Amino acid sequence: MTADAPDIPVSSRNQNIGTVVITVLPFLGLLAAVTMSWNEAVGLTDLMLFLGLYVICGFGITIGYHRMLTHRAFEAVAPLKAALLVAGSLAIQGAAIDWAVDHRTHHAFSDKEGDPHSPHHGFSSSVWGRLQGLGHAHVGWLFDHNRIDQERYAKDLLQDRMVVTISRLFPLWILLSFAIPFALGGAITRTWTGAFTGLVWGGLVRLFFNHHVTWSVNSICHVFGRRPFTANDRSTNNWLLALPSLGEAWHHNHHVFPTSAFHGLGWRQVDLSGIVIAAWEKLGLVRNVRRPSAEQIGRKRTAAAGA
Repeated sequence: MTADAPDIPVSSRNQNIGTVVITVLPFLGLLAAVTMSWNEAVGLTDLMLFLGLYVICGFGITIGYHRMLTHRAFEAVAPLKAALLVAGSLAIQGAAIDWAVDHRTHHAFSDKEGDPHSPHHGFSSSVWGRLQGLGHAHVGWLFDHNRIDQERYAKDLLQDRMVVTISRLFPLWILLSFAIPFALGGAITRTWTGAFTGLVWGGLVRLFFNHHVTWSVNSICHVFGRRPFTANDRSTNNWLLALPSLGEAWHHNHHVFPTSAFHGLGWRQVDLSGIVIAAWEKLGLVRNVRRPSAEQIGRKRTAAAGA
C-alpha cells in the first residue's frame, strides 16, 4: 500500500493557480502581439498604451510599493500616496501589504535561509545549480513561498487605513489592469479591434515586461553586476537593467542603503524613480526624503576597498 499524497490547502492551491494564470497569460499576450505584428505594424495607440501604462505601473512598484511603502524612504501627500499604491496594484505583483512583507523578508534574510527569492541559498555552485537558483529567484519562488506572519513584518502597515483598504481591493485592481487598456483602446480608435489590441499591448504585453523586469532585479541583480560596497549579501548593480527597471537595478546600492529614496548614487547611475521623487520633493508633494550623505557613501567605499 502506498501512502496517500498530502492534502494541499485550498488557499495554497488557489494561489498557485492564480500564479500560473498571471505568469502564463501575459506570455500568451506577447505571442499574440508578435503574431499580429507580422501582418500589420503596431499602431500608435497600442504603443502609447503599452509605454504609458508600463511607466505608470512601473513607478507604482518602484516608488510606491518599494521606496515609499516598504522602506519608508519618504512620505507622500495622501492623494499621491493613494495613486502610487493603486498604480503598484495595477502591476499585479500582489497586494500592497503582501508585496511589502515579501520584500522586507528578503532584506531580513538576504541570500540566506529565509530569503524568499535568493538565487544562491540552497543551490549548488555547479552550472545546473546556478541555473536552478536563477529560475527560483526569477519566478519559481512564487509557487513555493509561505509568507511570514504580517504582524511581524508589516505591523505599521496594518495600522494604516489607506494601505489596508487598497490592499483589500486588490481583486478590483486586477480587473481594472485589463479593463483600462481595453476601454482606452476602444475609446481612442472607436473600434472593437482597437479595444482588443489595446488589451493585448496595454494589458498583457505591458504586464509581461513589468513582471519580468521586476523579477530580473530579484534574480539577475543578485548574480551579475558590480559590487562597489561592503555588503552581507550577493546583491549587484546592473547598468543594463537600470533604465527598464526605472532605477531599481542599482540594487547593490539599495541593499547597502536600504532606506534611501535614491538608488542611483551618482550622475552616471541614472535613477528615473529617484529623479521623479526629487521633483516631487521640490513641489512639496513628498517630504522627509531620506538619502545617504557623501560621508556615509565614502565610509562604505573605504570599507569595501579595505576588505
